[in-house]
Amino acid sequence: MREIYLDNAATTRTLPAACETAAKVMLQDFGNPSSLHHKGFEAEQYIRDTRKAIAASIKCTEDEIVFTSGGTESNNMALFGAAEARKRNGKHIITTRIEHASVYQPILRLEELGYEVTFLPVDAYGHVSAEELTKALRDDTIVVSVMAVNNEIGAIEPIAELAALVHARNPKAVFHTDAIQAYGKIPMFPSRMGVDLMSVSGHKLHAPKGSGFLYVKKGLAIRPLIYGGGQEKDRRSGTENVPAIAGLGEAVRYWFADAAEYRERMYRSKELFLKGVSMVPGAVVNGVPNDLRETAPHIASVSFAGVRAEVLLHALAEKGIYTSSGSACSSNHPAISGTLKAIGVADNLLDSTLRFSFDENTSEEEIAETVSALAELVPVLGKFRRS
Repeated sequence: MREIYLDNAATTRTLPAACETAAKVMLQDFGNPSSLHHKGFEAEQYIRDTRKAIAASIKCTEDEIVFTSGGTESNNMALFGAAEARKRNGKHIITTRIEHASVYQPILRLEELGYEVTFLPVDAYGHVSAEELTKALRDDTIVVSVMAVNNEIGAIEPIAELAALVHARNPKAVFHTDAIQAYGKIPMFPSRMGVDLMSVSGHKLHAPKGSGFLYVKKGLAIRPLIYGGGQEKDRRSGTENVPAIAGLGEAVRYWFADAAEYRERMYRSKELFLKGVSMVPGAVVNGVPNDLRETAPHIASVSFAGVRAEVLLHALAEKGIYTSSGSACSSNHPAISGTLKAIGVADNLLDSTLRFSFDENTSEEEIAETVSALAELVPVLGKFRRS
């Protein structure tokens, strides 16, 4: 049975070149990058090459990149690190109602530690308004965290506008963005956008799992989460995961050689899918304004009235079609999506929603086959819905 993978927002297939390079590092160039001999220098060169590729992709300097184990660590490092370094200036944090768990949970922990948190509402398309942020900003605000692209509905936030507001109102406050679903999918240039901290995960862009980085604006002080040997200029101790970092470098070079073309391919897939799925009885597309380009190219959220998401998910999987009912990271603690509630999705649709996410290789045939499967399954499964 042929497989159709439409869960790329959860993870992507690792690039073959990334696998080959990671294997080469593990088997041949396996030195510790801190070692002062040839094998160490070989390993260190992979780190330098990847740092250079990432810096070029976001138009920053190489020393502004800190390698991490992925998006969750990057978000935790940004939030705890920035808050702890600024607690003498205040203990007020601002974020949104639609953040990923790797932002939301650390902020709840900071709240337990005595910080005060303001959660900004969003509109029906998942957008944070400048007016709401302006009302929330205070003299004691020290951290503002707004995701660049929502992981469930693909909403693109006005990051540059929001960052400018923060810095104009309170120059001492730090602006962080979770760019895990944004990096490579939309242009992200943190220094030009006024972003102080930006989190990225490698496995959303064909790099190995366990790879990622945090952009830290030059001169910005954050407290490290991990202490030890002083790697990454004392910002993240521990021997670097050179195989994963080397694989990340391969993925970054691959993607950004043709990023504009890949975005166009994904937008075409999304447009074709939404056009087809809108004809399925009971289907409701979530969070998409009239202009599709106001959303990320790779994420589509659709509710199917009268059908439980979990049931439809398994029915599609039996046909070899893989999608998700929301964030993969939240599947360990299933609950009604805070994002869907925040944008005003009807109560009867909250547990009837699937996320479909594409990559640059998703074909028209795969889209057509998925739409056909939905058109077949949804009416049948709706008949067996328990009240």
